[in-house]
Amino acid sequence: MASADPSQAAGPCPATAETLPILYRDQYLVAVNKPSGLLVHRSMIDRHETRFALQILREQLGQYVYPLHRLDKPTSGVLLFGLSPDIARAMAPQFEQTEHKAVKRYLAVVRGWAPESVLIDHPITEKLDKIADKNARKDKPAQAAISQFCCLAQTELAVAIEGFASSRYSLLDCIPQHGRKHQLRRHCKHMGHPIIGDAKHGRGRHNRYFKTQLDCPRLLLHAYSMQLRHPISRQTLTINASLDACWQQLLQRFNWADKLPPNYTKDIQEKNHAAG
Repeated sequence: MASADPSQAAGPCPATAETLPILYRDQYLVAVNKPSGLLVHRSMIDRHETRFALQILREQLGQYVYPLHRLDKPTSGVLLFGLSPDIARAMAPQFEQTEHKAVKRYLAVVRGWAPESVLIDHPITEKLDKIADKNARKDKPAQAAISQFCCLAQTELAVAIEGFASSRYSLLDCIPQHGRKHQLRRHCKHMGHPIIGDAKHGRGRHNRYFKTQLDCPRLLLHAYSMQLRHPISRQTLTINASLDACWQQLLQRFNWADKLPPNYTKDIQEKNHAAG
């Protein structure tokens, strides 16, 4: 996805303009923590949307940026850009099916008690976006899609939803081995554990309960970590993105705050300490 929308000229960021949290920046790459509800770029799916991560970051940095991968509008977390067309082209293989591909990890809250560990190998037929996928084949067959899921924690609430006396939920560590559109969301639905807040692939009653009773009106899917090879130094780079207030209060409510991956927790704590 090494392209940028040239409809808005780069320039200095006004003092009152919206900005995005910078997770990593050098002269070649920049990574931000994208909030839920923000599109990466223009899309026919949300043709009336006026906020885009690409344009916000362009104005924030005062230069063009080139998105290196996709991240759904309702998904939060690590979003990586190249700072030149050459770097974008050099990074492209890491987001395709190569032996040195970038590793993306996500946290998700799903309905039900998920298995301790499961590998889902379920091909996906992509549903194309007229802008983001304008150059893609319209007749592509189902593509290989493999995702690894590990259950980090579980909880059961004494709340009757969908006819059951109680409701069960799980916290998952998700690693997609391919980068298909909505891959994790569709794979979670496929294994019978849809992600909470997923209006398209999830369960409406559970989504409404989290929104109205648990103060979580968003898709509970967060790209918390990305590991990649730097295009110039060739060193391994790990970028972590902290959780928003919705996620943090839910982890406290469910007693899951100490169930996050240890390396991720340590890195976020160190960054928070340094910032404080």
